[in-house]
Amino acid sequence: MSAETSENAFQKLKKICVPLMGNSLLTPDTIRSTSALLTDLVNTLRELPPSTLTPSLTSYVFFPLATILRRNALSAIPDQMLEKIFTILAILCEAWWWEMDEKTWEQIFMLCGAVIGGMDAKGKGKVRDDESKETAANCMWALLHERDANDDPSGSRSYKRAADAFIKFQSHARNAKFIPVLGQTIDSLLATALSSHLPLQRISLKILRVILQHYAPEDLVPTVLPGMVSTMTKVILGTKSTKGWTNGEIVAAALCVMQHAIVRSIGDDVCVRCGVVKGLSDLEDLTQLPSESTTQATPLSGPPYTTTRNPAWLHGTASQLHIALNSLTSLLTHPTPSALVALADFSEAVLSQTTLTLPQSRALLISFLLSLSCAAFTTVTDTAIGALRRLLDPSSSARHVFLGVIVQISRDTLSSLPLLMSSRADAKVEHAAGLIEAVCRIAISDNGGSAQSLSTIGAGVGKLLGPTGGIEKWGWRLLSVLEFTEAPVGETAASAAQLTLEADPTVPSWVSFPEVTFKHMPSRSVRWALENMFRSLGRVAGEDCLFAVEWFTAVGGNGRDSMAAAALWCACRLLEGAAHVSLDSRDFSSVSMTRNRRIERFSRGLARKIAEEWEEDRDEVVEDRGPQPPEAEDTDILVEHVKEIVPIRGTVNFTPLARAKPSRTKQPLLHGYFSLQLICVTAEILGARFAPLLLYALYPVLASLVSPSSFLSASALATLNHTAHSMSYASPANMLLANFDYALDAISRRLTRRWLDVDATKVLAVLVRLVGRDVVQKAGDVVEECFDRLDEFHGYSVLVDGLVEVLVEVVQIIKDDEGSRPARQVPQDSLENSQKDSDKLETFVEWYQRRKDENTEAREDIRDSSYPREAWSSTKQPDDEGSQRQDAPDPNEEPPSSPAQLLTKQIISRSLFFLTHGSPAIRAHILKLLEFSVPVLPESALLPSIHQAWPYILNRLNDLEPFVVTGVASLIETLATEVGEFMHQRIWDDIWPKFRTILVTLDSADSRNALARRGVGAVGTESAYTYSHRLYKSLLRTMTAAVKGVHTQDSALWEVLVSFRRFLHADAHEELQKWARELYSAASLKNKDAVWLVLNATEGRVAASVAFLREAKWDIGQNTSLILAV
Repeated sequence: MSAETSENAFQKLKKICVPLMGNSLLTPDTIRSTSALLTDLVNTLRELPPSTLTPSLTSYVFFPLATILRRNALSAIPDQMLEKIFTILAILCEAWWWEMDEKTWEQIFMLCGAVIGGMDAKGKGKVRDDESKETAANCMWALLHERDANDDPSGSRSYKRAADAFIKFQSHARNAKFIPVLGQTIDSLLATALSSHLPLQRISLKILRVILQHYAPEDLVPTVLPGMVSTMTKVILGTKSTKGWTNGEIVAAALCVMQHAIVRSIGDDVCVRCGVVKGLSDLEDLTQLPSESTTQATPLSGPPYTTTRNPAWLHGTASQLHIALNSLTSLLTHPTPSALVALADFSEAVLSQTTLTLPQSRALLISFLLSLSCAAFTTVTDTAIGALRRLLDPSSSARHVFLGVIVQISRDTLSSLPLLMSSRADAKVEHAAGLIEAVCRIAISDNGGSAQSLSTIGAGVGKLLGPTGGIEKWGWRLLSVLEFTEAPVGETAASAAQLTLEADPTVPSWVSFPEVTFKHMPSRSVRWALENMFRSLGRVAGEDCLFAVEWFTAVGGNGRDSMAAAALWCACRLLEGAAHVSLDSRDFSSVSMTRNRRIERFSRGLARKIAEEWEEDRDEVVEDRGPQPPEAEDTDILVEHVKEIVPIRGTVNFTPLARAKPSRTKQPLLHGYFSLQLICVTAEILGARFAPLLLYALYPVLASLVSPSSFLSASALATLNHTAHSMSYASPANMLLANFDYALDAISRRLTRRWLDVDATKVLAVLVRLVGRDVVQKAGDVVEECFDRLDEFHGYSVLVDGLVEVLVEVVQIIKDDEGSRPARQVPQDSLENSQKDSDKLETFVEWYQRRKDENTEAREDIRDSSYPREAWSSTKQPDDEGSQRQDAPDPNEEPPSSPAQLLTKQIISRSLFFLTHGSPAIRAHILKLLEFSVPVLPESALLPSIHQAWPYILNRLNDLEPFVVTGVASLIETLATEVGEFMHQRIWDDIWPKFRTILVTLDSADSRNALARRGVGAVGTESAYTYSHRLYKSLLRTMTAAVKGVHTQDSALWEVLVSFRRFLHADAHEELQKWARELYSAASLKNKDAVWLVLNATEGRVAASVAFLREAKWDIGQNTSLILAV
């Protein structure tokens, strides 16, 4: 520092300090000016660099402050002025600390302590505010906190200088005369540590930490330990906080204070030095254990402020301290990671430094670390796991002690789980499961992808899940309390999962399994905790847990009740852990493990076993072939919850009947759900090597996909998704296509008299939809299989319906393929009708002008060419024209049929007989089959079949089921569009009279329909999903197609126009109005005059002979304008 800089600083401070001395005596006239000078002094000191505050300059600034404090009573100084004085002292002490003498340090310390403790009032009742105490505490912190060489304002950077100055003040603080002051200050700081003013609370805890760590004598800490622990516990738990919890930074500071208090008062090192406990580092220490008389001897008493350490004191203090530590359990749920990290550090420090003195608290503190290792925050988890591994490090002298405690915790927690579950203590179950998961987590260290277990923990878990682990005992107790809620029973004709897969066969990259909940523990966090616990156990045990998986699977295959479902759940979670896979993981690329041939071999057998057991009737009792639960004894009944009213009669001779033993609930859906999960896990384990097992495992998955239960079908969709990804397929549809033969074989085997499954036809229909256009190459055998089964099971409506539905799907896929459609010739009249009148007139005028200019075409030779024109022996070469004429293709000859058309023709020819089947659903399917085949088949193959089936088609218009009539109308619409010439006579002679009758019938039925529209001239129903609305729409569309594609008859067209006027009414349904406009627009192309006359006569614009057509109740004006404007 240059002399010029110091001189400038002196001049700035002199301008303030001189008038401040003049106003040192505080009166009402000088308080304002003195306060302003103090403010200027604070600002000036903050602007000056620390290096300018030399000892002489610091003393110069300190002198007016000391004068003010000396000339005025401390209680007479206002709070605001006192805050400025302490702020100045804090700035000065940061630089003055290096050269300050012990006397000045003590006086400033006592001044700060007096203000913090409120001892400056001297009984006058004046209490300083929290801001004044905060500035006093900041000044005290400037006196006490540690410094290193980098903080030296002189720039010497001497570590010895910093250490000497700190030791000087530390020694003075431990002086016997200063101890009462230090004790009183600690008491004051404990009071301010409970303040609601957060900055004061924070600085108080910092000062307490540094006093306990560096300044308090070793014999004083046990004296203040009870108050220190009690106060810090209150601070941590937030007993005075309205929020119910304390700020994380405050919790961390309070735990740090408590840690230093515990370690310095009851730590191993200090207690060993005092002879309270004996440290054991080798075998020789065992021979030097103190005798009972020695340990119970009462040592000499010390100073009054100290506490003598002895075994009795240690025993009592350890017990009280354990109670205080136990109260910190609620801190595990603190919402801030800083508090949880501090708890982990606190637990590690206390465990490592009080191994001998606090044996009863070892399990509690280790349980803290185990619980924190499962926290949601990564920093907390890493801190807790790191602390546990350091405690269990081979270099740790107490490693064997902590290892034994962890094993005991695991054993006790596993034993208590069934009791906690049966008592429905969700929080306790979650905590217990988290402890076991944490034990498993610290037993595994991921190094290069390999799992290395701590020998003791890994061996213990492997033994527990192995043949000698007694699973026959603890397994039944666990299964007896694990019960899931019933799966949703809502049923639909087509599951949401099936519709999703059909609409988008690629399916999203992630499809999760539906969630299930425990019956008595509905919390989702409890289920996650138990799942993670079982996965962790399986991961630690590795292949040693396969015995437990096999045992649980055997129990699951022994029935379809709640216990069997729970057993499959346990087996699935253990196998996930052993194989390092997870059905909850969205990142498929992250699931990897070293191949374990024993686990793979077990998985192959398990997948096949599950597929074989799937075929058993889930509603029947399965034969007892697996482990059976032991008979219940009175000692096994721990807790019983009853949810019902127990009647109590007040008669003397009343004897209540013994309660019947509750039977286990049948849960076939949950059993199938967990079976699908096991199949999925085995597929994840085997990967591409799972392909041969699809012969057995694919059908159960597809059968579940078409299940009427949305819960089971969604599970099957998730299984397909996981299996496809594990086998490296882009989508489930690609996997099914690649393994179509496996699926077809499985379906065929389930459509025999020996083995009949009604769901097999639904599975086959799903396969056909997913395969798509490739069905032509793959479905030849499918069609033959369907007709063979139709011949065999034609009397069973359910099977016939399913098989016909498969045929419909095949023909629909062929129809959607544009390449399979034959070329149709557009009728000449249709081309003419599509032209405008103006275009027709221009064509006529053009022909009329050129009619005489056209060359007369050569007349065709009409001579008979059946005899030769020359001699047979003529040497003239025969004309090759005849041979060329024979070789030329016939323009009227149709091209050969494609494989798709041949397949469709075969289906149609063998399906017509079912048009008269007793089931309306089958009749509707056959009509749909005919409709889909019309665009596919050429006329030579289509028209004979339609002609043959025409009487049956007409009869279906008289069907009692509206959806069958709708199917007929849709078929006729397609025929009119594709083969209009063929349908000309049939439309107007056969179809239209029946349609007219249907319109009259529907009009009469709507008048009695509760859903019919109300009002003058109302038409149809309110809903678009009623049978009448759908039938109206089908009639409109059919007649529109007939008018467009069939040559019309004027009389019939007039009847059509008159009959369908009602649907142009403004109050009719919007969809019916749309199709009615389409009909009249198409009719206007054929006979626009008739359309104009009908519409205008209906509105009353045309009188005379058509006045009878007027309908005032129908408002068709807007639709008429749209139609006639075209």
